[in-house]
Amino acid sequence: MVSNAIAESETPRYSLEQAADMALDNNPDMNIMQARIEQARASVGEALASFYPQIKTSLSYQYSNNPAQAFAMLISERRLNFTGIDFNHPGGVEDFRPQVTATYSLFRGGQDYYAKQAAELGVETSELEKSATRNRLLNNVTAAYYGELAAIAAHKVSQRSIEAVQGELKQAKIRFDAGTELKSDLLSLEVQLAEAKEAEIQSANVIEMAQNMLKILLGLSINEKFAINEKPENNLPRNPTNFNDLLNQALSNHPELKAAEKRVAIVEKQLAAAKGAYLPRANAYVNYGADSKNMNYSGNNDNVTAGVTVEMDIFSGFATSEKIKKTEYELTAAKESTRQTRLQIENQLKTAQLKLQEALSRAEVSAIAVQAAEEALRLVNEQRQAGVVTVTRYIEAEVARDKANTRQINARFDALRAEADLKQAIGFWQ
Repeated sequence: MVSNAIAESETPRYSLEQAADMALDNNPDMNIMQARIEQARASVGEALASFYPQIKTSLSYQYSNNPAQAFAMLISERRLNFTGIDFNHPGGVEDFRPQVTATYSLFRGGQDYYAKQAAELGVETSELEKSATRNRLLNNVTAAYYGELAAIAAHKVSQRSIEAVQGELKQAKIRFDAGTELKSDLLSLEVQLAEAKEAEIQSANVIEMAQNMLKILLGLSINEKFAINEKPENNLPRNPTNFNDLLNQALSNHPELKAAEKRVAIVEKQLAAAKGAYLPRANAYVNYGADSKNMNYSGNNDNVTAGVTVEMDIFSGFATSEKIKKTEYELTAAKESTRQTRLQIENQLKTAQLKLQEALSRAEVSAIAVQAAEEALRLVNEQRQAGVVTVTRYIEAEVARDKANTRQINARFDALRAEADLKQAIGFWQ
């Protein structure tokens, strides 16, 4: 027992703020979202590549005894000699050509421009999605933290109930031995003690489950040491303001809604890029290479080709029109998704507001009920000691006191959790 106490004292205890900071630094979801932001930034770089020249090198080898092909290779190699040539049977000719080719896109109907804009919007969307993930994580950590605090408080109530019933049972046994206590009253107290112990076992199990959930949110393994500060905040949250004010804040700040709007903008850029396929495409190119019958390079055999190509699709098997149609439907879906997100935020906000108002009202009522139940139990206990009331009345008062304490605990932490839900619904955590 001493070693366990020392181990527990050595385990650092975290406040809610410290637990939240650990979750933000260590939770896998946050690392995943950061990786997606970096992926989106890489996509911007990929889109920008279309605005730079494309340079590549190659090496080709040809062998031919086709007269037209053979004479073309001889001319390219600068070694055509008309002396003794049979134009119909030039023989086999080999040609090695190392070359460098550079191309530059002059115009692609705006496809590259819109693709770059869509990629930039993708970075903004990923950052907003990370903010939304951050809000959800903070809300979950807060709920798990208060859930463990509520379980700890309930466990203390169960332990106090056990101590009270055990004390009463001890006195009842003395009175029973003296012949002033009924056997049935003694048995009733033993039943009450068993029920109190069962409640204590359940609450202890709830503490462990809540702590395991909190560890997962913090990115810790189940076996790692972790403990929370068991001194909860004394102040209850304030009653929420007008719903319309809260809604305006949510519509202005909520990252999920902003991300949905960005996705609409992305699809709009993709649609513009798809329509650009109907326009001509122009590319400039330059090619430098040298032809020889072997791999020996010579400046006398080099040649340069430069030019501009303009092309336009006349018929692509309806591929362009179908891609445009597909993107238009994607745009419709993105707009409806944005509308759905807004409706969900409104519902989430209203639900959180009502839950917070309800929990605050319950906390106020339960505080009065606890005082009354404590006083009732004190009076009944005095009457019990004087032999005025039966053990049944004592048990009823004890149960009423425990229920009142439990309701107060639940109302208090429900209010704190509802405040966290409200912050997530607004989309803004400090």
